Amino acid sequence: MAPVTVYPPDEQGARRVRADGLILGLAYNVTDVLEFLRRAGLDPTEVDLGGPLIEWRGGGPETWSPSD
Repeated sequence: MAPVTVYPPDEQGARRVRADGLILGLAYNVTDVLEFLRRAGLDPTEVDLGGPLIEWRGGGPETWSPSD
């Protein structure tokens, strides 16, 4: 799988998740990110959220509002 980019949270706290030029969806929490990765064929129990596969923009996996 291509690297995954999780964009900064919008005003509602949603973060766009994109891989290989395709938008996988809007995530409102880490569980959503893991579900998108599962749908893309990855085992969510083996995904390292801090690893090189995921590029977090505008804050890491703990950031879910624009003010965090």
